[in-house]
Amino acid sequence: MKKIIAVVLLLVGASFILGACSNAQGKEQGALKKVVLDYAYYSPTSLALKEFGWAEEVFEKEGIEVEWVLSQGSNKALEFLNSKSVDFGSTAGAAALIAKSNGSPIESVYIYSKPEWTALVATEDSPIKTVEDLKGKKVAATLGTDPYIFLLRSLQEAGLSSKDLEIVNLQHADGANALLTGQVDAWAGLDPHMARVEVDSGANLFSRDHDKNTYGTLNVRSEFAEQNPEAVEKVIEVYEKARKWVVENPDEAAEILAKEADMELEVAKKSIERNDFSDPIPGDKQIEALEEAGAVLKSENVIKGDADIEKTVSELIIDRFAKKVIATE
Repeated sequence: MKKIIAVVLLLVGASFILGACSNAQGKEQGALKKVVLDYAYYSPTSLALKEFGWAEEVFEKEGIEVEWVLSQGSNKALEFLNSKSVDFGSTAGAAALIAKSNGSPIESVYIYSKPEWTALVATEDSPIKTVEDLKGKKVAATLGTDPYIFLLRSLQEAGLSSKDLEIVNLQHADGANALLTGQVDAWAGLDPHMARVEVDSGANLFSRDHDKNTYGTLNVRSEFAEQNPEAVEKVIEVYEKARKWVVENPDEAAEILAKEADMELEVAKKSIERNDFSDPIPGDKQIEALEEAGAVLKSENVIKGDADIEKTVSELIIDRFAKKVIATE
């Protein structure tokens, strides 16, 4: 009997040890090993962050690798987020709203700028001078991005809709080239490409409205935020460092943009000037802007008619991470 008891105790003890080892291994296997950030020419803050390696410095202490992926537009950043190719993606607020309304599990946790990064653009010698002049014309725009949404809102204000013209879906840089080569009559532009055609060819920004530009939002995958809240805070922390650096060093920030995007310094400076970096915590201003944009998107059937815009926006705009980080500085 004593031998049997000893064997049982031995087995129980071994089971406990193996279980503890298994749990430790599971925890280790589930530990964060890499953070994937995007960078974008329309987000000068991300470029500064990438340039100086501040994210790498913070995460290296915990043995976490940092990887960078280039986003050519909000649509690409959202594709990367949905496919889990990145953990953080830089988009326009309204583009994130469209994605969220379609079930994309993302949260907007930081405002990297309030830009005037889009306008409606025609060539210098074009007869197009107003939004009304777009009726029956070809207009380049990247579907699902702020320039596209800006175009829709401008059309609605002018008593027109997307049915009154032909929208040609092109990535931002391709839209700029299509305008300059006469393949389209106008273009819903995005900086820094818009600044380039303005400086290089005298293009006319014939319709501008800063308030129709939705904020530049840094979005995180909801699953990542739930599992790694401290990592989200660390990313916001280094974004804050980059934002403050850009505010204090606009000329140097323009030099980084010019180098990364392979553009003239004058173009980069104009692009930087059209950004307001003063309000990084997401909140009421973004909620109001997105609810207004959402109404237009519903009227154009970009967002389903039965979608609850207020609910979607409230689930998208998340301020707790930024408030925690920025309030304690």
